[in-house]
Amino acid sequence: MDIEPVDVAPIRGFRRAILRQRWDDLIFLHWPVEPERVAPLLPAGTRPDTLDGLTYVGLIGFRMVGLGLGFGPGVPYFGSFWETNVRLYSVDGSGRRAVVFRSLDASRLVPVLVARATLRLPYLWSAMKLERDGDRLSYRCRRRWPGPTGTTSRIEVRVGGPIAEPTPLDHFVTARWGLHTRAYGRTRHLPNWHPRWPLHHAELLALDDELVTAAGLPPPQGPPTSVLYSPGVPVAFGPPTSVHQPRA
Repeated sequence: MDIEPVDVAPIRGFRRAILRQRWDDLIFLHWPVEPERVAPLLPAGTRPDTLDGLTYVGLIGFRMVGLGLGFGPGVPYFGSFWETNVRLYSVDGSGRRAVVFRSLDASRLVPVLVARATLRLPYLWSAMKLERDGDRLSYRCRRRWPGPTGTTSRIEVRVGGPIAEPTPLDHFVTARWGLHTRAYGRTRHLPNWHPRWPLHHAELLALDDELVTAAGLPPPQGPPTSVLYSPGVPVAFGPPTSVHQPRA
């Protein structure tokens, strides 16, 4: 199987966008993990994507802005909210690299309900906020529904300057142009596109997180290997397609 390259600025692979949005003030934390430890958590027809024999667990906080259908403006009020997700990295039988979300905590209930009903994405309703003090950012999350209720996360970072030459790991965990999800008996691939990430150095000042273990993942061992910040990008999603699953 030929796996697509880690392309930091690909040509958009779909003509019609079904969703548009913007991601702002993103913080990316990543820890290495053995592929066999997370393989059972991925949808059928996919396997862990690896870099130098390891895959990664990501904890990402950001602000979603202007979520809306591909042919119209963003939905007022409900289309902008805070989000914190826990994700893994996957590749399917067609060689498409993607992410698999283990949880997506969001601060608006309506988008949570819609995403759970349509693509079966593991969205959860949470109280969230971002506090900013100069170059210091603090992301806070407390889960409301469906649970485990009261699960919390606090990430505090200091944002540094732009990264002139991102590393292969920087690209591996950010240059992702789709997601894999299991919905209604089928594994699906939902492609996305955005401009190349503007990445910045970031220093982790404090971390008190329960989201990773609540998502069924092993507790992180030590500090994250990678800490990155991005001011954000506009994003478009294309129509989902089914992932081929070999017969048993």
